[in-house]
Amino acid sequence: MLEGIRVIEMATYIAAPGAGGILADWGAEVIKVEPLSGCPMRNFFKSVGVDHLKGNPVFDLDNRGKRSVALNTATPEGVEAIKRLVKDADVFLTNVRPGGLERAGLDYESLKKVNPKLVYATVSGYGLQGPDRDRPGFDMAAFYARSGLGAITTPKGQEPAPLRTAVGDHTTSMATTAGILGALLERQRTGKGRLVEASLLRTGIYALGSDMSIQLKFGKLGSTKSRHEAINPLNNFFKTSDGIWIAIIPRQGSVDWDAICKAIGQPKMIEDPRFKSSRDRRANGTELVDILDAAFAQHDLEYWTKALDEQDMVWAPMMPPADVAADPQAEAAGAFFDVPENDGSGTFRAPASPIRFGGEGEDAHPRGPSPDLGQHTLDVLKEFGYSEADIAGLQKSGTIA
Repeated sequence: MLEGIRVIEMATYIAAPGAGGILADWGAEVIKVEPLSGCPMRNFFKSVGVDHLKGNPVFDLDNRGKRSVALNTATPEGVEAIKRLVKDADVFLTNVRPGGLERAGLDYESLKKVNPKLVYATVSGYGLQGPDRDRPGFDMAAFYARSGLGAITTPKGQEPAPLRTAVGDHTTSMATTAGILGALLERQRTGKGRLVEASLLRTGIYALGSDMSIQLKFGKLGSTKSRHEAINPLNNFFKTSDGIWIAIIPRQGSVDWDAICKAIGQPKMIEDPRFKSSRDRRANGTELVDILDAAFAQHDLEYWTKALDEQDMVWAPMMPPADVAADPQAEAAGAFFDVPENDGSGTFRAPASPIRFGGEGEDAHPRGPSPDLGQHTLDVLKEFGYSEADIAGLQKSGTIA
């Protein structure tokens, strides 16, 4: 559906390339401009001391279907090459820090003069304004720690746990993609481009939005408690006899109190004065969690699947990624698809981009493998009018390898 849209991506790591990866899955032409040393994520496994694995699925996820141009943008010729690429592009996507872009003449105001129709999307840790605009910000810092998300999801009195790889980045990728598409839609009406500004901090605050709304409105917010101290004891995790934790999420009000009492085979507990109202259940939460723990420990997951579904409860098992990869429902939801290997040796399974499109035509899918560093440098430069002599000049100046 994005066929004909050209994206110039001058970005490293994950949040911005993730947005480019979604656009590529949806049919856009994405030209990835990398430094001559390559995007650091190409060395993800080596950086954590692992060097025996073949392939790099972390890099592949965000860069499949793109073309790679290796370019030294610290040279005047490199900056000029970016401007030539941008002249006929629809989107410029970057996560270079604002000050660096301004010094290079690749900030929004500069590129808008080159292409007034350009949608210029910037992804940063903390935004384009304010004292921290040029502070580096990975997702565990800007998205998780600085936004309040890490503090509110850490149970009171416990040490914080690290955020898993790129959770905040990919949340920001989705937000950035939405902003780009909104600006492209506006451009259809006005013929003018627009600055699209995404930041890990702002996305993290929005992800925390419900709790942050309470904080902003009332000036206070309850902390995350242990299972036995939960504000709503039913909104909790319980372990089955075969060692599987299941999450139960009761709907608002008391609609699910009767249901859970019936599911655990204790309908008389519905009228128990200790638990009759939500206030009563909160006041006697420790006792109620103990009762539910004992009940769920009596049967395995198969039993509770039937019992909870019969009561139309909202629940799910806590599944490790290995089980999710084999989950038929995840497969049916289109959560995975096959990506071609770069060397043409076959395909491998990978997470799909987050939206499935119905109707006629093909679903969103990878347009190809992730590229080798600089794999398409010469082809792209020639497509944009560089002669053999021009390319030789770029090599001599150290702009390309």
